[in-house]
Amino acid sequence: MAARKTACIIALLALLPPLAHAQSKSDLLDRLVRAYPDALSTHDESTITWRDGTVMPVDDGVSDKPFDQMLRNASILDQMRQPYPSGPSAPPAPNVDPGRFRNEALFRKMYGDCHTAEVKRNLVTIIWLPRSWGKPVQVTRVNGIAERLKQVSAEIDALDPALRAAAFPIAGVLSCRAVADTGRMSMHGYAAAIDLNLKVSDYWLWAGKGQGEGKTIPYKNRMPREIVDIFERHGFIWGGKWYHYDTMHFEYRPELLEK
Repeated sequence: MAARKTACIIALLALLPPLAHAQSKSDLLDRLVRAYPDALSTHDESTITWRDGTVMPVDDGVSDKPFDQMLRNASILDQMRQPYPSGPSAPPAPNVDPGRFRNEALFRKMYGDCHTAEVKRNLVTIIWLPRSWGKPVQVTRVNGIAERLKQVSAEIDALDPALRAAAFPIAGVLSCRAVADTGRMSMHGYAAAIDLNLKVSDYWLWAGKGQGEGKTIPYKNRMPREIVDIFERHGFIWGGKWYHYDTMHFEYRPELLEK
């Protein structure tokens, strides 16, 4: 009986999502540098060094930031503090938004400023879902994102028609705008994110209307798991894994997906 009980416990544990590996400062920065090898060269305990020699601080010295301050003023380390649960996962707990914390200076240097020509000169055109939709879309080539999205497109195009219908028509890629509730630049401002079919998408601000202060936001999702899995395999996180969910939204954040 004891052996059977032990076997059952082991089997149940195997079904649980893996715990995040040690989240030391060095671990997080190692992952960041590995995720963007064309842009970043190294780090120490307080800075990252870009391949062009630029040095940036990784922390701002402010500890125990409230959630809203993390959204608006994330340091480079802040943006990696919440582990992203790749693969199947339960609806996130309140204020668990892995990937919504973004250091604007880091991404502006990486992709350029969309208010100037810096982002536009790196745009290339791909055909999104050639078999199913076949429309041209402009995305950034930085970090190989254009090529990665071509692969994502091909894999989605091979899905059952009922599943791939959630991936078109798209709601947009490049949009030089701030995120509605943070005032910080969206990843769409760098052409490093894509929003899929609006008709099968859910967004926390839509669901949150009428919810009084302190009320839990009801979770909603209609995006097929198969599409999410494809994007994650190619380095894109999904906004459906945020408490403040945005289920049409995928952005390139490979530092959060490394095992």
